[in-house]
Amino acid sequence: MVVIHETPTGGIPRKPRDSELDVFGVTNVGKVRADNQDHFLIASLHKRLAIHHTSIPLSSLSSSDTDRLAFLAMVADGVGGSAGGEEASRFALDAITAYITRSMHCYYTADPHDDAEFVHVLQEGAMRVHSRLTQRATEKERAGMATTLTAFLGVWPRAYILQVGDSRYYTLRNGTLHQVSRDQTVAEDLIAAGVIRRSDPGHERWKHVLSSAIGGPEASPVITAVENDWHHVHLLCSDGLTKHVSDEQIAHRLRTMTSSHAACQALLQDALDGGGTDNITVIVGRAVPAEA
Repeated sequence: MVVIHETPTGGIPRKPRDSELDVFGVTNVGKVRADNQDHFLIASLHKRLAIHHTSIPLSSLSSSDTDRLAFLAMVADGVGGSAGGEEASRFALDAITAYITRSMHCYYTADPHDDAEFVHVLQEGAMRVHSRLTQRATEKERAGMATTLTAFLGVWPRAYILQVGDSRYYTLRNGTLHQVSRDQTVAEDLIAAGVIRRSDPGHERWKHVLSSAIGGPEASPVITAVENDWHHVHLLCSDGLTKHVSDEQIAHRLRTMTSSHAACQALLQDALDGGGTDNITVIVGRAVPAEA
C-alpha cells in the first residue's frame, strides 16, 4: 500500500550538510521487562553506508566524505519471547539495511520527484526480510518470532516512511504534531472497518494486538511519501513511548527542544515516569542551519 502526502511545490531548498543534521536515538529496557527487544539504527548513505548510532553490535564503523545520497532511521520492536523478539528486531534492521544499501543505484538514477523507485525498494525490501525471518523462525523452532519495523528514508527533498506494525512515525511542523503512520493493530483495523469505535471497550482489548508484522502471519508494508524541508522535526518510536506519553506531551517536548539528544532523553524519562511497562525506543531528528 502506498500513501502520498503532498505539499505545495516550489523551488527545492538547499539540502542540509551532514554537519547540519541534529539526530539522536535512545533505547531503554523500561521498568518491568527483563530484556530489551527493541533496536534502532541511524545511518547516512554515501557511496557506502556510514553508521552514526545504533543499538546493534557492529564489528566496525564506516564513514565517508562523499556527498550524502540519503538518510536512514529505523525502529524495530520485537515480539515472540525475549530471545526471539530481540533476535527478530536485530535481524530485521540488519537485513533491511543491507537491502537498501545494495539498491543504491536508485539514488543515482531516480527522479527526485518520482516516488516509484523508492517505494519499490522499501516494499520489496520489507517483504524479502519478512520471508527470510519467517524461514529463520521455522529453522530455529521459534514460533511467533516477529517484529515491527518503521523506517524513515530521506532522499532530499522527499522522505519515505515504511510502516509494518505499531511503531510510529510523527512529524512536527509549524508547532503542530502529526502522526503519519497508522498502527497496524486489530483495533485500528476494526475501527477503519467501522466495526468498533475508539471509545468502545473492545478497543482496549485489541489495541496492542498486531495485525501486521515482519515475520508474523501477515506483513502488509505501507509506504508513505512526504515532503521534507528545514522546518520538520521527525520522531520515530516504539509503543513503549506512546503507551505512557500523550501526543500533547510529545509535541511539547519537540516544540521546546534544544537538541535531539535532549528531546530523546526527556521523552524517555517521561515514559519511565509514566510507568515504563515496555521497552522504550525514540529517535528524533531535524536539520539546523549552520548560520543559526
